[in-house]
Amino acid sequence: MTSSMARFEISKDYMLRVLTDLLNTPSPTGYTEWAVSFVEQELDSLGIKCYRTNKGALVAYMEGIESSVPRGLSAHLDTLGAMVKEVKKNGRLKLTALNGLNWPTVESEGCMIHTRDDRSIRGSLVFENGASHVNKEATKGPRNAETMEVRIDERTTNDEQTRMLGIDVGDFVTFDPRVEVSQAGFVRSRFLDDKACVACILAALQALTTAGVTASQRTHILFSNYEEVGHGGYAGLPEDLQELVVLDMACVGQGQQGDEYHCSLCLKDSSGPYSKDLSDSLRVLAERAGIDIKNDVYPYYSSDGSVYWRAGGQAKVALIGPGVDTSHGYERTHVDALLDTASLVSEYLIS
Repeated sequence: MTSSMARFEISKDYMLRVLTDLLNTPSPTGYTEWAVSFVEQELDSLGIKCYRTNKGALVAYMEGIESSVPRGLSAHLDTLGAMVKEVKKNGRLKLTALNGLNWPTVESEGCMIHTRDDRSIRGSLVFENGASHVNKEATKGPRNAETMEVRIDERTTNDEQTRMLGIDVGDFVTFDPRVEVSQAGFVRSRFLDDKACVACILAALQALTTAGVTASQRTHILFSNYEEVGHGGYAGLPEDLQELVVLDMACVGQGQQGDEYHCSLCLKDSSGPYSKDLSDSLRVLAERAGIDIKNDVYPYYSSDGSVYWRAGGQAKVALIGPGVDTSHGYERTHVDALLDTASLVSEYLIS
């Protein structure tokens, strides 16, 4: 649990409320308007100024006591999802994934097809010819974009009937998150990547606002909307930024030090090492606040920080986040990791 050495009390109730509401707000890459509006309203309720970029991301802005070392935070609102690739002759839909969707993990999941005229039509993702009593290969066949189809919950048996429902190629498809918060403190849901980190930032801001404390430096907070496809982490941040702390899920798995109960500090991912100076500063802040942060290296991972640097960003970049199990699947974290991450953000903002 977060130590009493931390200078701010993070509201668990507020954080979990925001997280649950955000998880239940669909936001696949390219279709993030609802989630952006949700965060916009939360920032407004906290009295924090924000604006939208031309790409549709959201940037919050705090003046700070000083502006000698302008800072940034970042977390992404976009998630995995899919788009209609083809209306099949049988009236069902073939999909194309929005980046890293793991097809076997969404088999039999409920979904929503979002039509061009803003209607939402229910369905589910199933293996084609998937009846075990009909197809003896139903349990053995590969699960991928070519073998999975959306079974629409409407009376349609051909492509013409489906198109008459208003469904067409290019419509976004979102999968049910299935959010659960257990008595033991576990949060289980799809798309904790990266809505868990968005909730941590909002909880940190709420703690500072409640305490009447101002950030020590001018700070911009980017809630990006194209991270999952690799171009979310630059537009909207000022040119004079000196430090950027990116929040994204911390990977949990074999060979990793981190776990679901702690905030992790990623020192290197597939794009290379992050800033040693800024990472060391965060470790010192964590130690002073009694936060047991876990150092880690992620072999198959990149972040908005990677994109920021590749786009020519000059700030020092570090990466933190709560431990999330089964990334890009049916994910799980623990409230302790969320509280520690939010606490570290609050400590950073006033340091």
